[in-house]
Amino acid sequence: MQRYITFGEIMLRLKAPHQERLFQTPYLEATFGGGEANVAVGLAQFGLRAAFVSVIPDNAVGSACVKELQKQGVDTSFILRAGERLGIYFLEPGANQRPSKVIYDRSHSAISSALSGDVDWKRVFENATWFHISGITPAISQSAADLSMEAVRQARDMGITVSCDLNFRKKLWRYGKTAPEVMREIVQYVDVAVGNEEDCQRALGIKADVEIESGILEVEKYRTLTERVLEQFPNLNHVAITLRESHSANHNGWSAVMNDGRDFFVSKQYDVRNIVDRVGTGDTFAAGLIYGLNNLENQAKALQFAVAASCLKHSIPGDLPLLSVEEVNNLVQGSVSGRVQR
Repeated sequence: MQRYITFGEIMLRLKAPHQERLFQTPYLEATFGGGEANVAVGLAQFGLRAAFVSVIPDNAVGSACVKELQKQGVDTSFILRAGERLGIYFLEPGANQRPSKVIYDRSHSAISSALSGDVDWKRVFENATWFHISGITPAISQSAADLSMEAVRQARDMGITVSCDLNFRKKLWRYGKTAPEVMREIVQYVDVAVGNEEDCQRALGIKADVEIESGILEVEKYRTLTERVLEQFPNLNHVAITLRESHSANHNGWSAVMNDGRDFFVSKQYDVRNIVDRVGTGDTFAAGLIYGLNNLENQAKALQFAVAASCLKHSIPGDLPLLSVEEVNNLVQGSVSGRVQR
């Protein structure tokens, strides 16, 4: 069976209950999540052999985090137990016209201090076929960026397919480098790039006539944007962009496009109402696309699977995409009523 590796930071997630403001009541819901960890969980839920590489402190909080990953079927044998703290993020869920808010408390987290050479990438990548990373980890610190670069170079040297969710996070790029300075170098070693229109423009510095905040999607403009990405990074063989129409915090349109340099694919659009939790939906899309490109008949079906999986994630509390292939396929095939299954 093929092995899939992801690398990044996992955090303690502290969320206000229901749609409350942070500290409106003295309670917070504690779970774990992070971009690349979410992808590893998604792949494991889809029945693939997935391993997560990270640096997690050797304390009770870190142990609870590792146990959660193990519970979801993720191989944690490559996680380094070091450092003094696990990063934290606070989530205030939005509702109607009030947007969700995220507050990071991840400075000096265990992974931010990890150095090149701390991970034995040759050992990690032995018999692996796919490696996934995101633009979040290189944004954390210079040393995390160096370790990310080391990883993609080693993966390329060993003939492993590399995917990257561009994931621009403006609150993280604070150590003196801009996102394009770092990400444009990393993406030179990537085969499959995933993101939204903001990620492409702000992480890679590629301009396009796309209004990030408008909430109105013009699909042909995304064809142009993906073509520009492929022109500037000829090493890429797929660029996929998720398209979100934000009608309100609770009501989104959800779809995606993908360009392989020859064909431009457009997915079905889902009308997602009464959103339970949109955090982790992009990660679920990445996991679905990785699964689809490796297990389905063609690229069009891979894209439809990824969009359906990420659509379903909007209904699941927490970061983690707790979904099965059967559930995703049911949605792809048109089962949208939500009727009780007995």
